[in-house]
Amino acid sequence: MPAGEPKEVKKEDVDLDDARPLSDANTLSDARQQSDATTLTKLVEPSFANPTLVKQEMLSSLRSLFPPPPLQPSLPPRPLVKRYSIQLNAAASSKMGSLLKASSNVFQFEKVPFLARSKTRQVIVPKRVAFRLAPVASSLSASTGTVQHDPKSNSPDIAIPIMVNGCTGKMGKSVIKAADSAGLHIVPVSFGSEKESGQTVELCGKEILVHGPSERESILASVFQEYPNLVVVDYTVPATVNDNAELYCKVGVPFVMGTTGGDRDQLHKTVEESKVYTVISPQMGKQVVAFLAAMEIMAEQFPGAFSGYSLQVMESHQTSKLDTSGTAKAIISCFQKLGVSFDMDQIQMIRDPKQQVEMVGVPEEHLAGHAFHLYHLTSPDQTVSFEFQHNVCGRSIYAEGTVDAVLFLAKKVKSKADKRIYNMIDVLREAGTLGAAVVVPSQKTECEARW
Repeated sequence: MPAGEPKEVKKEDVDLDDARPLSDANTLSDARQQSDATTLTKLVEPSFANPTLVKQEMLSSLRSLFPPPPLQPSLPPRPLVKRYSIQLNAAASSKMGSLLKASSNVFQFEKVPFLARSKTRQVIVPKRVAFRLAPVASSLSASTGTVQHDPKSNSPDIAIPIMVNGCTGKMGKSVIKAADSAGLHIVPVSFGSEKESGQTVELCGKEILVHGPSERESILASVFQEYPNLVVVDYTVPATVNDNAELYCKVGVPFVMGTTGGDRDQLHKTVEESKVYTVISPQMGKQVVAFLAAMEIMAEQFPGAFSGYSLQVMESHQTSKLDTSGTAKAIISCFQKLGVSFDMDQIQMIRDPKQQVEMVGVPEEHLAGHAFHLYHLTSPDQTVSFEFQHNVCGRSIYAEGTVDAVLFLAKKVKSKADKRIYNMIDVLREAGTLGAAVVVPSQKTECEARW
């Protein structure tokens, strides 16, 4: 072999004992227990070993020292999911109402403070309050685009048309706003006085035409034919209560009578004979009705408990309310069952704005819409006294209750219930299934009952 030419090393010339291949069982056992680089270097000596063999043995050793993690089971591909987010700014109930609820709900309000006593006399005087509620608004947005969501579009009550008679008055307007917010369909027709005939009232994007008394029957029959699920709401004047009820019963349309006054016995007799579905209540505020219900229960359970006690009653309403409060009469009847001697003509009606501010303590901004009631009981020896009070500022509490009454009545008509005449206590019992009523924005309500 020429000088300087490397000598070919044959496989059979290699001393396998000196090479200490990694396939040796004892050596592999030692290698698995040691992980430092020095051990790996010794394992591949001598330097003249086959490079390919050395590489394979090193890889095998490394795999034994550092085994790969176990394979994870393969998961099916995740489906493409559209993510929706709901934003709701709302006033309810309770209702909510049944209204949409979401984690992004924002309710901004200030707690109504308790009332303080006036220095002029022993009556309850409310502090000026600011009760703010955001108007109802909802939107639905998706990752693929933004879609405006109208709560009325899938509301189960969208088929309920409502006709509000007395829409030129403040109570009628409040009911229309509450009904529109709740998703009811406002029929653009209303009844009013002769001088209001032909007027157009613009509310909630609708133009409502007012008709006078002379054309009421034909108009109502035509509207009822067009809207067979119609519910009429009456907020007119006490003098027309019985005539209006006779008209509704003659046509056969269900109605909610929110107007006070009139001959109430004749009103019930008219409805009973016609078998028309109706809700009749002199008080549409659900919370006040609950207080009245508690009084009735107390009168039934403890008759004569206040025998010998004297009673003083004061009720203050806006100057446009001509009759005595029906709620006051109902509560007085409970006191009479409890043994108190009192005549209805002893009720102190306050309609003078100056007295309402100075003596009663009505906030000036609510002189045009309030209901303050005070009932004071005194024992015969003047050593014990009880005082019951409920004060309401604004009209939203009545509008909310009226909307619930409409929903309640429509449900009874649809189910063909045997009972036909209902009151607000009946509505309260099923309030949980009707959803939260909608609070009319910008109106302030304050209600307190003191024992």
